[in-house]
Amino acid sequence: MAATHGEYRGYLRNSVDMEAAQHRFHPVPSSEPTYRPLLFGTLAVMGLLQVASSVAILLHLTGYLQEVDLSTAPHLPIEEVQTEPVLNALRDPRKNRRCKIPTDSLPSAHLPIKSQREYGKKGEAKAITIDWDEVPRHRHKMGYERGKLVVNVSGFYYVYAKTCFRYYVFNPTDSGDATTTGVDVSNAQLIQYVYHESIKQNSKSSVLMKTGSTMRWEDTNYNMYCAQQGRGVQLEKGDALYVNVSNAWMLDPEGEGTYFGAIKLGN
Repeated sequence: MAATHGEYRGYLRNSVDMEAAQHRFHPVPSSEPTYRPLLFGTLAVMGLLQVASSVAILLHLTGYLQEVDLSTAPHLPIEEVQTEPVLNALRDPRKNRRCKIPTDSLPSAHLPIKSQREYGKKGEAKAITIDWDEVPRHRHKMGYERGKLVVNVSGFYYVYAKTCFRYYVFNPTDSGDATTTGVDVSNAQLIQYVYHESIKQNSKSSVLMKTGSTMRWEDTNYNMYCAQQGRGVQLEKGDALYVNVSNAWMLDPEGEGTYFGAIKLGN
């Protein structure tokens, strides 16, 4: 029991011993004074870099504005000021000049149907070449001969054609021609062909475009159908273009509905 009592006394300490024991643990030096200057230095460097980048951006923008030279903007029309950057972008770097497309020099043609001509007999389905009215319609740097557009300048062209067909019978009380009565139009094939006559192939013709439909019309009502098509094609000087249609006797004689044309887009 004495040993046991001595052991408990060893564990039991008074307040004086506890205070004395606290001095055995030495405080670890704080690292805060070491990291604080490094943190302030990093923030200072980041601030300087941000200021420098802002100044660089400001100088860049100032130089760009000076290059555009906006000081002359108030003296120029609004349209000219707005389109100047676009025109500068179209400059040819090899020739140091602006690229312009003179629209008045592009070979082109737009011809309506020649309404005075009769195209085939009533009821005839055979394909016939359409004759076009060249005077006073638009035709520039392109020839015309017997329904054919002739290419005078080689290049890449957009060719288009539209034909309208119509059929109707006058009532007996109307004062008009009723000779179409009795013509069978219940299965009319209205086909439009655009031909390309190549000078390199001894003026041999080939179908460039084809469109149309088989119409089931009534012979007592007003009927109308239009076929339209267009495409790009490389043409050589001396080539020719023309349009054939079946049942041409039903062609609409108005130029707003039946026309033919081409325009040069490039080389």
